[in-house]
Amino acid sequence: MWGFYSFVIIFLTLLLTNVAVAFDRVVQGMEPNSITIIGEKHKRPESVHFFKSLITDYLQQNKCLTVALEIASNQQSFIDEIKQGRPVSDIEIAPMIDHPPFRQLINDLAQMQGSNDCLKIIAIDAGIKSETRRDEWMATKLAEHVGQAPILALVGNLHTLKKVEWNYAMSKKEPYVAEILVSQGKNVRTYPQIWLDRECSTRDRYIHADSPEATEMLNDNLFSLLNADKPKTANGVVNGIVMWECDR
Repeated sequence: MWGFYSFVIIFLTLLLTNVAVAFDRVVQGMEPNSITIIGEKHKRPESVHFFKSLITDYLQQNKCLTVALEIASNQQSFIDEIKQGRPVSDIEIAPMIDHPPFRQLINDLAQMQGSNDCLKIIAIDAGIKSETRRDEWMATKLAEHVGQAPILALVGNLHTLKKVEWNYAMSKKEPYVAEILVSQGKNVRTYPQIWLDRECSTRDRYIHADSPEATEMLNDNLFSLLNADKPKTANGVVNGIVMWECDR
């Protein structure tokens, strides 16, 4: 009997440790003049919850933070007015990204601003009518805000790729926002979130980029969508992966 209880205790300890590692690894890298990019599969409530938890934990250290969201920059004035009472429903958000938890996040961040002058919210996406490629626009907006307050951004997973070896047949090779920023010498850390199963979202686990598992997850879930060579290692492509899975 005691052997069984010992097994349960060890298992729960490892479970909690994995969750803490995923959280702590990201927060530890949020330092001045840095850009931390969290990737997501859009419309996943747990992704928004994870992102918000990073923000609240960091702000508890009495430090300044700039939060970047995948919203068109022409909506910035609306975002700025949320803390004055403007309804969050007035903000135009791309249908592929828009969902209630995301709008609630914007509202919650605006409320946080009321008691924290060190929190800034920026809309970094290109508008529909913009002639500039989205990743170039987002990279420019992020680069403009690099400073003493670290930047924490939430974007789609592919934007987190810091290095892509496109197929030679590709006549036009367009880097994602993370790769553009790295080429500019910016301090960029990226962490895509990957779901093993659409229904499995109760447990997050951190996978370091040096791990063969990270390479497998990256190739199977992101590079499989691209006309590009699959990397032999995730190291240099991302800093780590936050994997969502079911409780065992």
